[in-house]
Amino acid sequence: MTEKLTPFSQNDYEIVKRELLYEGVFRLARYHIRHRTFRGEWTPVFTREVLERRSAVAVLPYDPILDQVVLIEQFRAGALANPQSPWLIEIVAGVYEEGEQPVDVAKREAVEEAGCKILDIHPISEYFVSPGGTNEYVHVYCGRVDATKLGGFHGLANEHEDIRAFTLSSDEAFIWLQEGRIKNSPTIVSLQWLQLNREWLRQLWQAK
Repeated sequence: MTEKLTPFSQNDYEIVKRELLYEGVFRLARYHIRHRTFRGEWTPVFTREVLERRSAVAVLPYDPILDQVVLIEQFRAGALANPQSPWLIEIVAGVYEEGEQPVDVAKREAVEEAGCKILDIHPISEYFVSPGGTNEYVHVYCGRVDATKLGGFHGLANEHEDIRAFTLSSDEAFIWLQEGRIKNSPTIVSLQWLQLNREWLRQLWQAK
C-alpha cells in the first residue's frame, strides 16, 4: 500500500544563511539550508551552491503554411566541451528585462535574433532548467511567423551576438532531433511538442 504524503510547501524549509560568492552577469550564492524530510523530521543544516540568473523565455518560430521552423545557430561558451562544436542549433531565447512579461520577451527576441515578427503565440511549457545547481526558469512558446523571407545574420553587437537564422522543414527538424543534433533543452522540448501537436496547430493558425 502506498503511503499518502502531505505535499511540501514554502513552509517546509529554512534558509539559515545566504552568502554571495560572486556577482557579474550571473550570481553565485552559497545557501545554508535545512528542510523537512518525508519521514516528518528536519535535516541538519547543509550547504548548496546555486548559480542565480534571471528567468528566460524561448520561442520556436513556426510557419504553418510552409510547415517550416526557424532555427538559429550561435557560439556558446558553455558548450566548449561539445565534441562536434561549441556552435549550437537553438530556438530564439532571451532573459527578462525589468517589468517585461514572457510573451513580450518572446516577441522582442524573435526580432533581435531571427528578424521575424511573431504573429500569434501559443504556450508550450515552463520549467526549471537544472535545479540541482541553478535557479534558472524558462518559459517556452511556439510563435506563428511568415517564414517566406526569413534567414540571415542577426544579434546585438553590444552583447557580442553573432547569430545565423535559417529555415528548415518541420520533418527535417524532427530528423535532426532524432539524430541528436539538437543539444539544448528548450529546442528539444519545443520540437517534440510540435511533433505531437503540428496537425491541430496548423489547422488553428491556418484559419487565421
